[in-house]
Amino acid sequence: MKRLAQLFTVLALIFAGTSAFAQFTQKEMIAEWQRAKDYTKSYLDAMPEDGYALKPTPEIRSFAQQMLHLADANYLFATSASGKANTLGITLAKHNLIETTFAQTKDATTKAVMDSYDFVISTLQSMTPEQLLENTMFGSRGTITRGALFAKGFEHQTHHRGQTTIYLRLKGIMPPPERLF
Repeated sequence: MKRLAQLFTVLALIFAGTSAFAQFTQKEMIAEWQRAKDYTKSYLDAMPEDGYALKPTPEIRSFAQQMLHLADANYLFATSASGKANTLGITLAKHNLIETTFAQTKDATTKAVMDSYDFVISTLQSMTPEQLLENTMFGSRGTITRGALFAKGFEHQTHHRGQTTIYLRLKGIMPPPERLF
């Protein structure tokens, strides 16, 4: 019985953590995306130019590819959540356009990533709170609210930025301090 109670507690915490972002107001969501943009910029700034090609193992993405993948997904989630087209043409069918076609230099990667955050933030600013509560389809994954889709995008960018911590450590660089607020 004690194990069952522990399981329910863990499941409740997981559910609360995954749905918490969807409970933010639009203003709070915009502020969180701006904070994430600034935090990601500190990672991009911390890595020297020669570290952008770093791959901890041959079969995984380089630092630049991780960050460009993050940019691709930022466009994808914001476009899918809002219905607003992006000028790059990133869709579910073409979801790795930036990662596979943009220069993987420090300057080009930084610009692409920062532009992707600007797109998400401006897209969020252009929506109404009521629109964020509307349902939309996300490929074969089914129906999801527009606000929850922005939350999934937020989770995705956090995941990939977090993965790059090890890249900085492999270069002997202390990762930027946590920015929860």
